[in-house]
Amino acid sequence: MLMEIISYIFEENSVFFIHVLNLFILIMLIILFIFARRARKKWTRVNDYLGVITKTVNSVRYGDLSNKIEKTELPGSGPLAESINRMIETLHDRESMITEYQNELHHQNKFLEAVINSLSDGLIVVDEEYNILRATSKISEWFNIPGNKLMGTCLSDYILIPQNKKLENLNEDDIFLQNDKASNFTASSMELKLDDKKRRFIVILKNVTKERELESLKEDFVATLTHDLKVPIIAETNMLELFLNESFGPVSEKQEIALKNMQASNRELLDLVQIVLETYKIKDGKIRLYKENIMLKGFIEEIIDEMRPIAVKTRNNLEFKLPRDIRVYADRIQLKRVIKNLIQNAISYGEPNSPIEISIGEVPKYIVINVKDYGAGISKTDINKIFNKYYSAAKKFRKIGTGLGLYLALQVIKSHGGELTVESEEGKFTEFTIKLPAVINTTLLYGE
Repeated sequence: MLMEIISYIFEENSVFFIHVLNLFILIMLIILFIFARRARKKWTRVNDYLGVITKTVNSVRYGDLSNKIEKTELPGSGPLAESINRMIETLHDRESMITEYQNELHHQNKFLEAVINSLSDGLIVVDEEYNILRATSKISEWFNIPGNKLMGTCLSDYILIPQNKKLENLNEDDIFLQNDKASNFTASSMELKLDDKKRRFIVILKNVTKERELESLKEDFVATLTHDLKVPIIAETNMLELFLNESFGPVSEKQEIALKNMQASNRELLDLVQIVLETYKIKDGKIRLYKENIMLKGFIEEIIDEMRPIAVKTRNNLEFKLPRDIRVYADRIQLKRVIKNLIQNAISYGEPNSPIEISIGEVPKYIVINVKDYGAGISKTDINKIFNKYYSAAKKFRKIGTGLGLYLALQVIKSHGGELTVESEEGKFTEFTIKLPAVINTTLLYGE
């Protein structure tokens, strides 16, 4: 029914409805035009805003952190601008920190470089083919080559390494420079441990020319001095021997005691002079040895006979314990010096009226000689120092001593391939032990 009414109205008023429809379409077109225009303006503003963001991001990309994005009326532009600006501020802060760290690293690098270049030694870094990677200014000075020209060249072009010696095995070895063979240098090396798999080595060169010259002068001086000291001491000893033999007439009992005391003191003084001389003859911890087969029983009895007059003063009894005679292969003079020194120390620091025990024994692969006294002992602090050069406990007891005796004794025993050790308990005892390699041949070991 309704449709019939609408159809009727439409048929009766068709012209009117056409005009209304046209007007509606026109209004819709106008509205669409206005909306499109506004939308275009809005997208233009969005596009411009995106352009600003793009420009700012590109400036940040190339390191310019001074630009910032301003807020607009576009929806959502505020949070976006704030986020980008915070990011730029964070990057700026981090760039400042990095710059500060770089400046500090540069300063530390300069400081370290200045310290290294101020060293009296020269440092070289080389690769596994001995090509120079880095070198200090001291190396450039010694090689007489500018630092920039050293890089990439081979180290063997500048130094002479001992034959059959690899660069990485150098340990204070003597070397010579190709352009300066008159000076004395030593070289040591070590491998640099880095994260990569490449092998690099650091070589330390030391100019020891002045030290060698001073050492030579010192040795000459000591040799001359000790020789000049020995001459009058020996002359005095010979004169005392003449007096004791009554070559100049009878000698009373009291005079004989005084002369023997003087003779013993001369003997001690001569030993001190000889120890000083022998110490300065040592080269690189090595002593020239003249070894021979020695039967220890007669050898030590001879030493005890020489030391007994000294022990009589302190009323020490020298006790010699020998389970069986043993043969040792050693330098007679040097070994005698060591044993006499140990007995002398036992007399000096042992308790008067107490025994001093000298014994011989065997352990696997070694012959053992022990000297034990019962006296002051050695403290735990001092026991690790007694073999040091110039260390002496004599000052504590107001006695004369150079501090060279035990040092020289240790060097002598080491040169024999043996060991010299000490055990002590303060206030009770001190025992020195000499260990010398046993003679393999049993005929030589125990005699005929």
